[in-house]
Amino acid sequence: MSGDSAGTDQYALKSAKQRDVPAPDLPYTPPMPQHYRPRIGVIGTGGISASHLDAYRTAGWDVAAIWNRTRAKAEEKAAEYCPSARIEDDWQALLADREIDVIDITLHPEHRVPIIKAALQAGKHVLSQKPFVTDLDQGNDLVKLADDQGVKLAVNQNGRWAPHLSWMREAVSAGLIGDVLSAHISIHWDHGWTAVTPFDEIDHLILYDFGVHWFDFLTSLVGDRAESVFATATTARGQANKVPLMSQALVRLDQGQASLVFDGGVPYGPRDTTYVAGTTGSLTSDGPDLSTQSVTLETAHGIARPALNGQWFNDGFRGAMGELLCAIENNREPTVSARNNLRSLAIVFAAIASSERNREIEVGSVRTART
Repeated sequence: MSGDSAGTDQYALKSAKQRDVPAPDLPYTPPMPQHYRPRIGVIGTGGISASHLDAYRTAGWDVAAIWNRTRAKAEEKAAEYCPSARIEDDWQALLADREIDVIDITLHPEHRVPIIKAALQAGKHVLSQKPFVTDLDQGNDLVKLADDQGVKLAVNQNGRWAPHLSWMREAVSAGLIGDVLSAHISIHWDHGWTAVTPFDEIDHLILYDFGVHWFDFLTSLVGDRAESVFATATTARGQANKVPLMSQALVRLDQGQASLVFDGGVPYGPRDTTYVAGTTGSLTSDGPDLSTQSVTLETAHGIARPALNGQWFNDGFRGAMGELLCAIENNREPTVSARNNLRSLAIVFAAIASSERNREIEVGSVRTART
């Protein structure tokens, strides 16, 4: 018999028709503490802080005080989102306030680290904006300090509570697709709005500042299975940005593989797709943008199509803070802990180094974002 005699079905030229089945009920929505209602201090009221403050207002959490280098910006945010919050002239005043339990630090990494350290030393629980740090060893020092002080240190990886990503992660966690074999993320959109903004000064804007959400999503699926990365970064023809808007990464997993494609220089026809394959099923999410996504779960039982509620912005921000508050209430490690986040950053840093050195880089061998 010829080696070419296999039927077309065996060459994946034809898919079997699956029946529709009910979608499982999974805890994908932002977590809320049952009783713990701390007073929160916010340090930094730049553009992203609006998403933080709006999420906290929606959740009914008490923002007691805020600080920003430019007082007028702090006053503006307070007037819109938390009128009862007092405006401080220095951030140290928030740390000295014994009634404030949790500090949300939204500043950029270069300004954030010493304030995180001071907040932990003051005995405050901390939610750090992402990307957490630019140096893994520095991050480990902060993790150790939090442990020594007996407080929680979490990272605002708000993408974990984008409804489609959260549902897929919970499906994997529940064992609905068995062991993860592969994960493939492909995002095509126009990130050119960042030209002539401070974002255009960030080296590896796409792999680092933007892509960290999806490297973190991958970590939430596979834990420490990522072994090495081969990545590229290039400018899009006609782009106005100084930094590359197009990046991609191939990740070698222990007994598996993953890929992440970031086409940030696409002016028309945005598309966002995610596919996760496991030993007993697969998950697919597809849509025109990050907010409009349809998810399917396919197993031997059939195809499930969950009806998801919510939006990444600003439910994701409510999820990150809510997870920290639940962890404090139940005295456990947050799923978005700084310790966990260092796994995600190790993949990011390997991807950055790979794109610069044009070779595969072992995860964990590169300690900083600046190679």
